Amino acid sequence: MKTITKITRQKNNQERYNIYLDDEYAFAVDEGILIKFGLMKGKTLEQFDIDEINYEDEIAKAFSKALHFLSFQMRSEYEVKKKLLDAGHGEAVVLEAVRKLESLGFLNDETYSKALLETKKRTLKKGPRAIRQDLKKKGIDKVLQDEVLETFTQEEQLEIAMQLAEKEVRAGSRRTPTQLKQKIQDVLMRKGYSFSIVSDVLEQIKLERAEDEWEELIASQGEKVWRKFASKLSGAERNIKIKQALYQKGFPIEVINRFIEEKEREQG
Repeated sequence: MKTITKITRQKNNQERYNIYLDDEYAFAVDEGILIKFGLMKGKTLEQFDIDEINYEDEIAKAFSKALHFLSFQMRSEYEVKKKLLDAGHGEAVVLEAVRKLESLGFLNDETYSKALLETKKRTLKKGPRAIRQDLKKKGIDKVLQDEVLETFTQEEQLEIAMQLAEKEVRAGSRRTPTQLKQKIQDVLMRKGYSFSIVSDVLEQIKLERAEDEWEELIASQGEKVWRKFASKLSGAERNIKIKQALYQKGFPIEVINRFIEEKEREQG
């Protein structure tokens, strides 16, 4: 049994106190622990009491560290646990700190998951598959993943996917409809939308080109194709290769034929 002979406030942290037992420094505690255990000069402590006080203080330190971590942005339970474990706190201490955070409303995976869903779909325009991966990385269990993603309706997915597609159309003035279609498909699949959503978007989006637009497109893309094959081939063999290459890019055959005829006239 030991007796508290002195209690002093730490200079660098006014909420921490140094406890002296039998005139020797023994340990430091948070102000809340000081009050909880009624620590004061003259109080006697068994080793069991000291161990319990240190354990509770470790939980208080972990709780404080977690609150600081949460002050910057919302976190999942998995993220908070990992942060505290990496900081050297024991698993039992971490679990107690997490329970306290949850009971006080500072930590809630359901609330966090809903907020993450809204952020990812509004700011990054991600689809369900990509958001599921984000939730998984944050340690959200599959059942909660399913529940949250069920709120992301097909109508809402289609609306956001259409916004992405329209952005590609605006930026793709130098692409053929076939090239644009492939680009839109790649973007939407990468963003995490299902094949059915991608198909619906491609059916609804307008990708037609006016005749003068076709001429501008083939003037820019066709020139590169012409140079590539005209340097190695000639006549019918050259024209077949050029037609194949431009047709794969989505050019109508009549536009391709006019282009080749024009190039042949230029050559004399």
